[in-house]
Amino acid sequence: MTAERPVDNAPFLSHTHDGLTIEGYSRAAVQSYWRIPELNVGFDLGAHPWDFMGTPTWFVTHAHLDHIAALPVYVARRRMMKMPPPAVYVPAESLDDVHKLLRVMHKLDRGRQAVDLRGVVAGQEVELDRQRRVAAFDTVHTIPSRGFVVYEVRNKLKDEFVGLPGNQIRDLKLSGVEITREVRIPLVCYTGDTAPAGLDNCPAAYEAKVLITEMSFIREKHRRDKIHKFGHMHLDDFVERADRFRNELIIAAHFSTRYHPSEVRRLLEAKLPPKLKAKMRPWV
Repeated sequence: MTAERPVDNAPFLSHTHDGLTIEGYSRAAVQSYWRIPELNVGFDLGAHPWDFMGTPTWFVTHAHLDHIAALPVYVARRRMMKMPPPAVYVPAESLDDVHKLLRVMHKLDRGRQAVDLRGVVAGQEVELDRQRRVAAFDTVHTIPSRGFVVYEVRNKLKDEFVGLPGNQIRDLKLSGVEITREVRIPLVCYTGDTAPAGLDNCPAAYEAKVLITEMSFIREKHRRDKIHKFGHMHLDDFVERADRFRNELIIAAHFSTRYHPSEVRRLLEAKLPPKLKAKMRPWV
């Protein structure tokens, strides 16, 4: 507890990159939660720091408890503080059961669980505001799971009209001609828990300015076939894909609790190729 954080109920780390602040914490089988204040959006609700309560829109990757357990807590806190109901998106396959969870908590707590809860499928997009959208994609885990990409959306003048005088462009627009094309810039990709196939199936994951993903296992003796079967990734999966990452920043998280932070840093320092090492930040 500090003067800046008078209520410190859950730990989180913070890092700023090119105007985006990434805050969160993630440990396998413990809890995962992230938010980006500038985008007014959060990912996963395994726990919920008091500081995160003002973030109104959340995307939950899957229904394992270390990623969703704090959903009723978050919803109840916002109601207690007289904030509007939040918008929370979950995999469509889990929607009915998450509704049941909230009804049970309503009954136990005697407090209404006021939330705009919606299911999402791969390919579906959610508009955050006029300039930003979130697109869902399938990841590969032991239960239905989605990853999410936040896009900045811009309208650019079509190539055939570049260089025309302003009055001609104006006249074309007034006549009903579509003079612009939509350009989508992937700002942030969040995978949650996934085997490598989930990453590979989403090209934007390798292009997003910031990639937040998991690296649950790092020791050489841990068998990758078994790790992939249970929907997770190994350090060696990143080494093999080193040339594919075009991201400016990669946050690797969700490390197994069997690893001490010093071991994580030491093994990543030893095994990552220099270009990948320069852009990767282990979240420990």
